Amino acid sequence: MTHKKVRKAVIPVAGFGTRVLPGTKVIPKELLNVVDRPILSYIVQEARAAGIEHFVFVTGRQKGAIEDYFDHQFELEAQLKAKGKTDLLDQLLDELPKSGEMSFVRQMQPLGLGHAVNCARDIIGNEPFAVLLPDMVMDAETPALSQAISAYEQVGGNIILVEEVPEDETHKYGVVAVENSGTSLRRMTGMVEKPAKGTAPSNLIVSGRYVLQPEIFELLATQTPGAGGEIQLTDSMADLMKSQDFHALQYEGETYDCGDKIGLLRANVGLALKRTDLGDAAREALRVYFN
Repeated sequence: MTHKKVRKAVIPVAGFGTRVLPGTKVIPKELLNVVDRPILSYIVQEARAAGIEHFVFVTGRQKGAIEDYFDHQFELEAQLKAKGKTDLLDQLLDELPKSGEMSFVRQMQPLGLGHAVNCARDIIGNEPFAVLLPDMVMDAETPALSQAISAYEQVGGNIILVEEVPEDETHKYGVVAVENSGTSLRRMTGMVEKPAKGTAPSNLIVSGRYVLQPEIFELLATQTPGAGGEIQLTDSMADLMKSQDFHALQYEGETYDCGDKIGLLRANVGLALKRTDLGDAAREALRVYFN
């Protein structure tokens, strides 16, 4: 069976980044650096590798720097060209969007992830779409979203990437209930946002990559506030599960929660060590602290 292609992605970037204050007081958390480029650069690169053709950024107040990042910096580009620094210039130009590749919509109030996703409904239209949480950098040989889309092409419906955490940490996350099929791709039977300790249906948490059907928008439009007094995407997904298939894919890779101070540190260290151009120098720099 052929399923409609996933062409568009929603990236909600309106959050305040309170977990990494004061660094995010004037800089959007999505533009904090991991090694030598912003978190958001990794997210867009992953989505492009998965075949995404159009990005919908859901922004908020003081997030104009995100739009600026994906625009020409003419003075800088001219200086790099004049000084013969063509490698750096090429890196900047490679990230620029094609005409019409990116849209920016405003979330006027911080009412939750579900509300943010619903802000993109008119641009997404009546087709399946991806959601990528921008504070989750997912390091994988096959890009995480590519894994999700491959699963979608196999079974259709809605796909949620998940990963295991210790059972005493499940209360911090959205948690899924799944059929015990013994495979990495399993049919979901339920999900809950930040369950009370000891009540989680599994130790599989939502990892921040989704493929969703457009019917989710009708539910988000009328969704009542849930955990934290916010409109939760997981609540509408649980409602949609009553009429559509949902599958959880335990993806292959490592997740860095860059919305957390230690997670951001781990991302900088882990990804620097894997770089062919920086790995040896990074290893030597870290050795100083552990000898």
